[in-house]
Amino acid sequence: MTDLIAAARVQQEDGLADLLLQWLHPNGTPVPPPPSPAAADLHGLVATLQPRKRLADLVLPEVVRQACEEVLEEHRQADLLRAHRLEPRHRILLSGLPGNGKTSLAEAIAEGLGVPFLVVLYTGVIGQSLSVTMARLRHLFEYAKARRCVLFYDEFDTIGKERGDPHDTDTLKRAVGSLLVAIDAVPSSVVLVVATNHLELLDRAVWRRFQVRLSLPKPDYAQVQEWCTRLQQQRGVPLSPGLIEMLADRLDGSSFAELEEVGNDILRRWVLAGGAGDIEAIVNDRLDQRTKRFVSAY
Repeated sequence: MTDLIAAARVQQEDGLADLLLQWLHPNGTPVPPPPSPAAADLHGLVATLQPRKRLADLVLPEVVRQACEEVLEEHRQADLLRAHRLEPRHRILLSGLPGNGKTSLAEAIAEGLGVPFLVVLYTGVIGQSLSVTMARLRHLFEYAKARRCVLFYDEFDTIGKERGDPHDTDTLKRAVGSLLVAIDAVPSSVVLVVATNHLELLDRAVWRRFQVRLSLPKPDYAQVQEWCTRLQQQRGVPLSPGLIEMLADRLDGSSFAELEEVGNDILRRWVLAGGAGDIEAIVNDRLDQRTKRFVSAY
């Protein structure tokens, strides 16, 4: 019941919240629900960021873009859905290799909704024991439930591990069970986005809790070319069609994180040249330097 009251407060339905409180305390002396944890209590567990990346800025597979736009529409039209006893989808699972846009996509969803972007510092959540970890996670979820936000948890497989492993302890299985309860209790005012590099490790019951499940692969050649074109269009770098094609050829097979690094490297040299340098020479120099220094993880 306190979760319903908190959700009503978040949705600014104070009348409904007061009615629920009165039902809990029929003597007419409503007692407010326990306060949610303050931000100071979550030091080391979560970082609150102002989202800046937009969905339109990202190079995405069309199916991923469409799914995210649908989620944004559902939250913008939440009142209409609730009038028909429906809730917007608010639990999203992202999978894929590192550096291919999972964090950026979560940030873009927060930007599209105009809400804070809460990033779980999972190294702070993981404790010396599972009981400590789950207590911290519950504390974190209680904090998020009291506000409209996007809550992002990367490397979610560290706590949502498959329980079928014969080496697992009963404690781990109970912890995953507690995690399922915590996920179910997250109101639709909170968009919970989790990410994993190892989808095969995720518990199947945890996997089923997420209404939207999206895979973010490494960019194909067409997406690399689109990214290079956007470097010209959005950042003002004077790249000719031939230079864009050459850049895409040299960067084919890179992750989005690697593309971002190269793009920023080119931009730095271009800006420091006063925006009047030989852009073809700058691009070739940066690519050559990358080849000499770069060791791929994959």
